[in-house]
Amino acid sequence: MSMSEPVFYTHPQSRGRIVRWMLEEVGVPYQTVLLEYGGTMKAPEYLKVNPMGKVPALRHGEVVVTEVAAICAYLADAFASRRLAPPCDSPLRGSYYRWMFFAAGPIEAAVSNRALGFVVPPERKGMIGYGSYEEALAALEGAVGARAPYLLGQDFSAADVVVGSHLAFGMRFGTIDRRPAFEDYCALLDQRPARRRAIELDDAAMAARG
Repeated sequence: MSMSEPVFYTHPQSRGRIVRWMLEEVGVPYQTVLLEYGGTMKAPEYLKVNPMGKVPALRHGEVVVTEVAAICAYLADAFASRRLAPPCDSPLRGSYYRWMFFAAGPIEAAVSNRALGFVVPPERKGMIGYGSYEEALAALEGAVGARAPYLLGQDFSAADVVVGSHLAFGMRFGTIDRRPAFEDYCALLDQRPARRRAIELDDAAMAARG
């Protein structure tokens, strides 16, 4: 294995599916290491990679990155020739970061808390980064509804990988409302060959585990 080849630590039933899609969009060879919940994820060898004992994680040479949005942002910059992020001096760079990390932060927190039955008391909304579930989804709906056709316009980016994955997962499991803007956006992303390849790879890995 070349030191420049990324090593991808994952489980087929995890947020690693998002990173798998990103890796397929990048289109470079990578090694997959499948880990088990409560087993190899907590083994001393893997805890040196991610002390949290969670997946996904990425090792690229001497660089280790965890957290889905961070991994996607890293891959976009590490393989800049794939044009999965706007140049640093582009005015689109702000929107790129904004919506990628809005999905990873406020949206994921709002959706997770709602699924757990936690509702922010109205008088405490100022203490919570996402305010309320309704406000967070309305903000994302505005961004997705204004797309043409992607979040940054004509150019697909890593932000679409992160945002689209959160929306698709949430709508599938009923934690995010099925809104026309969300459904149209996800239908467009589902047409991407890299997304289809990523789904096939993870589904095959799941099937192989019985």
